[in-house]
Amino acid sequence: MKMDIRVFPDIEALSRAALEELLLTLRDAISARGHFAIALSGGHTPAKLYLLWAHAEEYGVRTPWERVHLFWSDERYVPHDDPASNYGMTRETLISRVPIPEGNVHPMPTSLASPEEAAKAYEAELKKFFAASPPEFDLQLLGLGVEGHTASLFPGSPALEETQRWVAAVEVPADPPVRLTLTPVVLNCGRKTIFLVTGKDKHPVIGSLREGSAAQRGQFPAGRILPKGSVFWFLDQAAAG
Repeated sequence: MKMDIRVFPDIEALSRAALEELLLTLRDAISARGHFAIALSGGHTPAKLYLLWAHAEEYGVRTPWERVHLFWSDERYVPHDDPASNYGMTRETLISRVPIPEGNVHPMPTSLASPEEAAKAYEAELKKFFAASPPEFDLQLLGLGVEGHTASLFPGSPALEETQRWVAAVEVPADPPVRLTLTPVVLNCGRKTIFLVTGKDKHPVIGSLREGSAAQRGQFPAGRILPKGSVFWFLDQAAAG
């Protein structure tokens, strides 16, 4: 698997480089299409990036927030004020700190009668914005788990075989187990994708993705996300080994 890998000494340097790439992509997307649509990831690693983005104007970089639309690649099926919520983390680190219009923020719904109903509702939300074709996010941020999962696509998940639905309700071997996730139908359409990976516990998976056979790579959900656009792997030194 040919991987465009960028290695940084720590999460601070990685996050600053990712923000630079994000802002460059944002500028080009607005110039080409009038808006910037991004699929955000949750977890510890992107939180630093979101904090930096929230304060970018302090360094002379202005984000035209009225043209930015925030979506999510996955979500834990918990209330938005739950500490485990990906939306909640992003609200704390970014949304509450910037003048983005409320209508430009598109969280995955987690208060409906069932996760399956929520998945259908989020697919409908995506279709309202992107129309009938699967979304081509200007940028999608993805992470990597120690077992090779990305978004909430874990090894063995039926959602990995999805060819029609854009959003799936899944149960995963992690806490909390019930989640919503974009499927490969969407994730393989991204115009640009950045995997943000930190920690030495990710190094074995990175090694397998780089050096393994096609069959070995396919055992990892991240190895099955092959977007048609450009893909970058931003690693800290620990993950790179």
